[in-house]
Order: sequence, then C-alpha cells, then structure tokens
Amino acid sequence: MSKAHVLIIDDNVKNVNVLANLLDDEDISHTEVTNPHRLEQTFESIEGVNLVFLDLEMPGIDGYQVLARIKSDERFNGVPVIAYTVHVSEIHAASQSGFDGVLGKPIDPDRFPDQIARLLRGEAVWTTT
Repeated sequence: MSKAHVLIIDDNVKNVNVLANLLDDEDISHTEVTNPHRLEQTFESIEGVNLVFLDLEMPGIDGYQVLARIKSDERFNGVPVIAYTVHVSEIHAASQSGFDGVLGKPIDPDRFPDQIARLLRGEAVWTTT
C-alpha cells in the first residue's frame, strides 16, 4: 500500500503544526493550507489525498463552505473530510452537514495513532477529547 496523504486546512499555524507533527510521527505525508484563499490553487495541484482535516472557523470562509466545495470536486470523491475544531458543540451540525467525523482540538497524542488508523481505514471517528 502506498503512503497515505492528508490535506490539512486550518488558518491557525500552531494547530497545523501540531497536527502535522502527529502525522509525521505516523509516517503520513501531508499538505497544509493555512490561507483559505489559496484553496483553489491547492485543489488544482494536489493529487492522491486520502483524508482531509478541515477547521470550521477561518477568516472569510467557514468549514461548511469549504466542505461543500470539496464535496463538489470529483477529485475528492470518496475522501473522508474530518471537522477539526475546538467547538465540540459542532458535532451534530458537522454530522448533518456531511462531515465524515470530528476530532476535537487539542488532539490527544496518545489516542491519535488509533484515530488516524481508523480514519484511513474508512471508519468514522466522532470524538471531542
């Protein structure tokens, strides 16, 4: 099996770095988008995404709008999109909007290896801690 590749979309560089380091520890490559205005450029150039982590609150656009954009792009057909948020109250809204799971910030580094393995196998993970 080829190495998994994850797309991280979050305007908070600190949060991106934490997630990127956890992915590095699991030998999972990643592309980071910290400027939501560069999404189209990234979508045009990226290939082979296995999973997307998407922040729900970004300047000028929210995660629900980005989710709609991802879901309308055939290059992302079948790619799970995980809400990555501090707002644990968003689980129901995320589920109703078509997200494939939720990971609450901050991510628990002890639980992350199991969570990412499950997500990459196509299993849903809905956790706030």
